[in-house]
Amino acid sequence: MSLQKTIQRKRAAVEEAKSLLRKYKVVAVADLEKVRAAQLQEIRKKLKGLAYIKVFKNSVMKFAVSECPERENIKELIPHLQGSNIFLFTNMNPFKLKIFLDKNKVRSFAKAGDIAPQDIVVPAGNTGMPPGPIISQLNAVGLPTRIESGSVWISKETVVARKGEVIDLNLAAVLSKLGIKAIELGLNLKAAYDDGLILSKEDLEIDLDKIRSDFEEAYRSAFTLSIEAAFPTRENISTLIQLAYLNAYRLSVNATIFTPETLPEIIRKAYTEALYLNDLISKKSE
Repeated sequence: MSLQKTIQRKRAAVEEAKSLLRKYKVVAVADLEKVRAAQLQEIRKKLKGLAYIKVFKNSVMKFAVSECPERENIKELIPHLQGSNIFLFTNMNPFKLKIFLDKNKVRSFAKAGDIAPQDIVVPAGNTGMPPGPIISQLNAVGLPTRIESGSVWISKETVVARKGEVIDLNLAAVLSKLGIKAIELGLNLKAAYDDGLILSKEDLEIDLDKIRSDFEEAYRSAFTLSIEAAFPTRENISTLIQLAYLNAYRLSVNATIFTPETLPEIIRKAYTEALYLNDLISKKSE
């Protein structure tokens, strides 16, 4: 290909990237490494109409970003344009996009050099394999073994790799033999530009269970405070009325105020007090 055609092709790619940057509110950068073609095709299908997915060279995207000064802070995306990337152009909330991509990851066997996405735990139990070289292989990665009924057993549950550690060749081989799929394959967001705001990989990491728990705790605290302050809301009005009724009932009983509701309780209270006084008089008379 001639130099002129190469320049034209790159310019066309830059113009396409610029068009997408201007069309969509959000552009997300995802790591393309360790993503299978079939899986990527499935993600494209599920995001059809919601996001446009395109592979651009980092150099092309850097030129495009530099030529879109109207997009506030868009140049802050450039430091994240490293390695093999794929770009997602969308108007979705980037956190919603992150949740979608996480849900569409698949488990796979680890290979040497992979990074443990979380602590890798090998459970205790029967490996189903006969005694032999497997014993030394298991022991080499820290797995305690015993032989029982002609099979090799792992004596206790063991963490063989901590989150963030590199999986070496021996451990990858052992995990494969044990049928443990320790790696998640899928698109991992590295950063996202959201209408002027740059969100890093760390910013996009959200713990939905913790957020849900925090909201529940905040609701309980607000509900308790509104009850104590007698501040009526749609959520607490029934409880406030019930508490008001109980307080009014106790007050009227203690003040001996006769009402259809309090009369039986006042009579019971008077009867109980009369029995108590009678008992005291009887004891003094003895």
